[in-house]
Amino acid sequence: MELEEEGEFDKLTGDFTDEASQAQFSNTFAELQAYSLRLLELHQNPNQSPSFFTSFFNFLQKSSAQSLQPFFDYVLFPLLLLLDAATECRSKAKEERKMISKVSDKVAESVVMCLEQLLSKCYLGSVDQMVVLTTKLAKAATLSPSEASEEFREGTIKCFRAVFSSLRGCSDNFCSCNQILGFPELLESNTLQRSFSKASESGECLVAFLQSLDASVAVGYWLSFLLKDADTEAARGHRGSGKLRVEAFLTLRWLVAKVGNADALAYFLPGVVSQFNKVLHVSKTMITGAAGSVEAIDQAMRGLAEYLMMVLQDDVNLSGLDMPKNVISGYDPNNNKSSSFLEELRRLRIKPEGQNTIVEEDNDGELVNMITPKSEFKELSTDSMKRKGSLHVARTKDWIEETSAHVNKLLCATFPHICVHPAKKVRKGLLAAIRGLLSNCSYTLKDSRLMLLECLCVMVVGDDEEISAAAQEFLECLFLYSGKHCVKFDVSDIFGRLIEMLPKVVLGSDESLALSQAQKLLVIIYYSGPQFLLDQLQSPVSAARFLDVFTICLGQNSAFTGSLDKLILARPSSTGFLHSIAELQAGAHLTDYGQTFIGSVPSGISKLTAIQEKPIQCPWETIRKTYEFPCTPPWFVTVGSQKLYQALAGTLRLVGLSLVPDFESEGQLSVITDIPLGHLHRLVSEVRVREYNTESWQSWYNRTGSGHLLRQAGTAACIINEMLFGLSDEAFDTFTKMFQKSKTVREEARQSGAEFTDGQRYKFGESTWKTKLKKAVKSHLIDCVGKIMHAYVSSEVWDLPTDRKSSLLQSDKEAEDITLHFFRDTAILHQEINGIGIFALCLGKDFASSGFLHLSLYLLLENLISSNSQVRSASDAVLHVLSATSGYPTVGHLVLANADYVIDSICRQLRHLDLNPHVPNVLAAMLSYIGVAYKILPLLEEPMRSVSQELQILGRHQHPDLNISFLKAVAEIMKASKHEADSLPSQAESYLMHIKSKISEQGSGSCYDNDTGEWESILYNLNDCKRYRRTVGSIAGSCLTTAIPLLASEKQAACLVALDIVENGIVTIAKVEEAYRHEKETKEEIEEVLRSSSVYHRQDNLDAADDGADENRLLPAMNKLWPFLVICIQSNNPVAVRRCLSVISNVVQICGGDFFSRRFHTDGPHFWKLLSTSPFQKKHKLKEAKAPLLLPYRNTSISSDDSLAEVSNMKVQVAVLNMIADLSRNEKSASALEVVLKKVSGLVVGVACSGVVGLRDASINALSGLASIDPDLIWLLLADVYYSLKKRNLPSPPTSDFPEISEILPPCLSPKEYLYVQYGGQSYGFDVDFSSVDTVFRKLHAQSFSYQMYS
Repeated sequence: MELEEEGEFDKLTGDFTDEASQAQFSNTFAELQAYSLRLLELHQNPNQSPSFFTSFFNFLQKSSAQSLQPFFDYVLFPLLLLLDAATECRSKAKEERKMISKVSDKVAESVVMCLEQLLSKCYLGSVDQMVVLTTKLAKAATLSPSEASEEFREGTIKCFRAVFSSLRGCSDNFCSCNQILGFPELLESNTLQRSFSKASESGECLVAFLQSLDASVAVGYWLSFLLKDADTEAARGHRGSGKLRVEAFLTLRWLVAKVGNADALAYFLPGVVSQFNKVLHVSKTMITGAAGSVEAIDQAMRGLAEYLMMVLQDDVNLSGLDMPKNVISGYDPNNNKSSSFLEELRRLRIKPEGQNTIVEEDNDGELVNMITPKSEFKELSTDSMKRKGSLHVARTKDWIEETSAHVNKLLCATFPHICVHPAKKVRKGLLAAIRGLLSNCSYTLKDSRLMLLECLCVMVVGDDEEISAAAQEFLECLFLYSGKHCVKFDVSDIFGRLIEMLPKVVLGSDESLALSQAQKLLVIIYYSGPQFLLDQLQSPVSAARFLDVFTICLGQNSAFTGSLDKLILARPSSTGFLHSIAELQAGAHLTDYGQTFIGSVPSGISKLTAIQEKPIQCPWETIRKTYEFPCTPPWFVTVGSQKLYQALAGTLRLVGLSLVPDFESEGQLSVITDIPLGHLHRLVSEVRVREYNTESWQSWYNRTGSGHLLRQAGTAACIINEMLFGLSDEAFDTFTKMFQKSKTVREEARQSGAEFTDGQRYKFGESTWKTKLKKAVKSHLIDCVGKIMHAYVSSEVWDLPTDRKSSLLQSDKEAEDITLHFFRDTAILHQEINGIGIFALCLGKDFASSGFLHLSLYLLLENLISSNSQVRSASDAVLHVLSATSGYPTVGHLVLANADYVIDSICRQLRHLDLNPHVPNVLAAMLSYIGVAYKILPLLEEPMRSVSQELQILGRHQHPDLNISFLKAVAEIMKASKHEADSLPSQAESYLMHIKSKISEQGSGSCYDNDTGEWESILYNLNDCKRYRRTVGSIAGSCLTTAIPLLASEKQAACLVALDIVENGIVTIAKVEEAYRHEKETKEEIEEVLRSSSVYHRQDNLDAADDGADENRLLPAMNKLWPFLVICIQSNNPVAVRRCLSVISNVVQICGGDFFSRRFHTDGPHFWKLLSTSPFQKKHKLKEAKAPLLLPYRNTSISSDDSLAEVSNMKVQVAVLNMIADLSRNEKSASALEVVLKKVSGLVVGVACSGVVGLRDASINALSGLASIDPDLIWLLLADVYYSLKKRNLPSPPTSDFPEISEILPPCLSPKEYLYVQYGGQSYGFDVDFSSVDTVFRKLHAQSFSYQMYS
C-alpha cells in the first residue's frame, strides 16, 4: 500500500478522516490482531506450528509505515515476548534449559525477521521504549555462536540498525539533533536506509538523548558488543559469518551517525580505533573467511573514517587546537566561497573499479579490551542510565595531540598496504575514507596528512580507471582549494621523503613497495606543476643529488639484485628479427595505407613499385604498436617490472618538460643535461687516453673504474633519453591519458562558474604541463640536442668492441682474455645511444634541417650489421622513427632521399678498408634497405669501381674474409641494374612507335619545319636514353667482370652469390641490347627526317652520342663467362653445381643455341659425366683426369666424391636432366644440342630405362624435350630396348609406313649391344629394368611420338 491510497490520518485522535480510510484501518487492525493472538499462543505453547510467519512477514513488508505506526506498540509486545523467550532459553545453563520451553531456531529467526521489518517502518515513541527495546536486542545479540544460530544473531543486529536508522529528530530548531547529518557520511547509495524527514511528535527527542551524557554508558556498551560480535566471527575463521560482520559494522556506523557528537564519542575513540585497526591489519594477510570479507573490510574502513571525522573534526576542536577558525578552515571574511567549496569537496562521489595488486604482510596492531564490561548493562532503564554516570573526556590540546599520534601510528600501519589491495571495493572504501579524513580532519590529523596524500597518489595512477578518475578528481580539488586543504605546503615534505626512500625501495626485495613509491613521486610532481620542480632543481647541488638518485635506481649495478628467474628470462636471443630488413628485402613492410604485417614476406622488387604509387604513410601509432619506444633498458628487467620503469621514466620526462624555456627556465635544460652527459665525456676522454698509450682493451677495462664508467655512461644515456622524450607530444599524450580521466567533473565545475585565485597554476581543461615548442624554444632545444648528439656519435664510443670477433681487437689472444662483461656493457651503451630517435620525435622535421639526420643515418646503417642482436633491433626501431618523423613512408625511402650522404661516407671508407673492414656489409645492408637502388645507379659507379678493385686476385688475397661481403654488395647493385634494364626495351619501343606515328601524321619532309622545338626535345631525350642505357650496361658489365672469377671459388657462399650476379648480368645485358636495337631504329627514323629537312648539324649531334660497342655486349661477355661455368660444373660442391646448371639453362636460352653448339661439343663431357654413374654406384675414376691447377697462395684440400651423399648426387643429375629438357624444348636454344644429340639421347635413355625411380620423372621430361628435336631417334633408342625385352604381344608400328621392328633392328645378344649404349657410352649402375622401360615407353608414346612441336 502506498501512503496516498490510505487516506489522511488524524494525529490527535488517532483515527482516519474518511470512511475508506477507516475501513482500511479496521482491516489492518484485524490482520494484526490475528497475527498478535497467534504470536501470544506461540509464546504460551512453543510447539505450535509457526507457518503463519511467512504471511505475517509478507503483510508487514507490503504495508506502509503510515498504516503500521498506530499499531506499533500492539504488534511489538508479542514479538518482544517471543524474543525474550528465545533469548532466555539459549542463555541459560544446560540444566536450566531443560526446565524451560525451548523456542525453536525457526521461530526465533522468524521473530527477528518480522521485528526488523516492523522497526524499519515505525519509529519509537519514547526514551523508555527505546531503552527497553535496545536492552532486549542487546541481550539477544550478545549470545555466543554456540548458543544461537548465525541467522538469529545477524537478525538481532539488523533490528538494532533498524532502530537507529529510524530515529527522528524533534521539531525544536534549537535542539542538538538538528546539528547532525543523521546518516553515515560515507554511506554508499545502495546501502542507504529509509530516513524519516518529519520531526518526532513525542515530547522527548531520542536523538538528543543519545547525544546526552546520560546515554554515554549505553552508547559505549553498544559500540563494545558490536565490535565484539564482529571480532568473534573473524576468530572463527572459515566458519565465521562475513555477513554478520558487515551488519555489525554497518549498525555501528548508524549508531555513530545518530550520536553525531564529538563529546559523546571521544571517550571511546581509542578502543574503537584500535579494534578497527585490528580488522584492517588482518586484511593484509587474510583473503578468505570472515576476516577476509571484502565487504566487511570496506565497512570497517568507512566506519573508522566516520568515527575519526566525528571526533577529530577540525571545526569542533577549535578550543583544543588553540587556533582561530579562519586559520583552520581557511575562512576569509571578504570571500565566503571557501566554505561552499569545502561542502562540494566533501560531497565528491567515488567511482569504483578494481585493480589487481598484491598487498604485503605487516605485524603491527594489537588486540584491545572491550570498551565497557558487559556486566554493567544487564537490565537497563532510564534511571539506571542516569545513575551510572557519564563517560566524558576533555578534548584538550594534549589529548588531541596524543590521540592523533596514536591514530597516525595505526593508520600508517594499514592504509599504505590497503591502497594496493586486490579488491576493488576495498580500494573504493579507502578512497572514501581518505576523502573524508582530508576534508574534515586535515589539521587535527596533520601527522597523518602526508601519508593520506601518498595513498591518494597511488590510487590516482591505479589500473582501475573509475577509481583512478575519482582519486584524480579529489586530488585536483585539493590542489585548487586555497584553505586548509591546499596541499602545496605538504608537497615539499612528501617530495623530499620520497626522494630519500626511492633508492632503498627500488634496490630492495619488495617490488610492490618500490612501484608505489615511484608512482607517488610521479603524481606529486605532475600535480604540483613545473614551477615546483624548477624550484627543487634550481640549485646545482640539488639537481645533481636528484639525478644521482635516479642514477642509482636505474643503474646497471642494480641488475644483480634481481632473482635468477629474471636473469634467465632477460637473456637476449641469439638472432633478432629486423622488420626493416625483411621489409626491404620484400620490397615493402607496409601492405596498404599504413597497415603493417609481420610474418612471411614474399620476395621480389615488383611489389615496391606498386607501393610507391600509393601515398603510404608510416605514422607514429603504427611504429608504437610494433616497437617499444623508448624501450626499457636491457638491464632493468632484472630489477623490476615494466610498470616500475615507466613510473621512474615518467618522473624524468616531467623533469625534461619542466625545463622547457616556456616555463621560465631558459638555459636550465642544457645545464641539467650536462650532469649525466659528463659521464659520456669522461668515457670519451678515457678511450682517447687508451688510444694514445696504445693500451689493450683488456688492460683498460681491468683498470680501476673503467668498467664502472662504461656502465655509468649507459645509465646516463638512458636518463638523457627519457628527459628529452618528455618534450615530445607522445609523452604529453601519455600523461594526458594517465592524469586527466575526470573530464566530466571538470566540465561540470566550469559550467558552475567556479573561480580561483590568481596564484593557482592549475586550470580546468588545460594542463599546466602543456606547452608548444615555439621558435625560440626550438632553437634552444636544437642547441642542447646538438651537444648531446656530438657525444653520442663520437667515434671513441663506437670503437668499443662488442664481441670477440671484432676487428677492433688487436689479436686473438687479447680477445680470449677479455671478459664477457666488457662486451655486454658496450652493447648496452650502444643500444642506449640509439635513442637518437627520441631527439627526432622532439624536433620533428627540424631534426633533419639541423643536420642531425645526416650525422646519424650512416651510423644507424652500420649498426644494422652489428654482431649484437639488441643493437641491431634498436637501430631498426630508430630508423623507423626517423622515417616517420621525416615524412617518409618507409625506411628505404628515407635512405633513398639521403643516399648521396650515405654513398659519400661509404666511398670515403672504402679507400681505407684496413681501418673500416665493416664497410662492405654496410654497403650491402644499405642497398637492401633501399630496395630501389636503381634510382641511385649514377651514385654507385664510384663504389662499384672500388669494389671491383677489392675483388681482384690480390685484393681477394689481402682480405679473404671480406669477399662475400663485397659480393653481396655487387649482387644488390646487379639487382638494381636488372630492375632498371627490364623496363628499357619497352620504353625504347614505345618511343619508337611515338616517332613513327608523328612522322606518319606530318610527313618526313615537313614535320621538322612545322615543330622545330619539339624535335629538338626529341633529340635530347633520345641522347639521354642512350646515356642511361649505357650506364646500366656499363654497371652490369662491371658486375659481371667482378663476379666471373669467383665462380671458381671453393667457398659455396661466394660461388652462389657470383652465380646470382652472373645470371642477372646476362639478363641485364640482353635487355640493354634489345633496347639498343629499338634505339637504333628510332635513330634511323630521325636521321631520315633530318636529311629531308637538310638539318645536318642536328645529325652531327645525334652521331656524337653513338658508340660502336653498344650492339655487341652479350656474346663477348658470354665468351668470358663460359670457361668459369665449366670450372664450376667440375667442382665437388653439389649445391653450386645445381645452381650453375640452372644458370647455364637460362643464359643459353637468352644467347641462343648456335653460340654454344661448338662449346657443348668441346666441354660437353664435363656435363655428361654427371649422368654416367648411378647415384648409388661408386664413381669410376678415370686415369686421364688431371689435377686442378693450384695457385701458390691457395691452401686447398681436394675432397673425394665419395664423401657426397647419394641424395646430393641424385639432385645434381635431376638438375642436368632439367637443363637438357629446357634447352631442347626451346627452339632458340635447341641448336646447342644438335651436335651432341646422339650422345645426350643415349645417356638419358639409359637413365630412364634404369631402376633409379628418383630420376624417372626428370628423365622422361628430358626425353620429351629431346623428342622435339628428333623424335625418330628417341623412339628407336627406346624401341630397341623395349622390343628386345618384350617377347610376346608385340604392338604394331605407330604407322603403316613402318616395317616390323624385327626387320629394322636385329635382337640384341647382350646389354652392350643396345643402341643407347653405343651412342651414349658406357654407364655405371644404370641397369635396365623392364618395368621402367615399359612405363617410359608408354608415357612418351602418348606424349611425344604421336605429334611433335616446339614450344
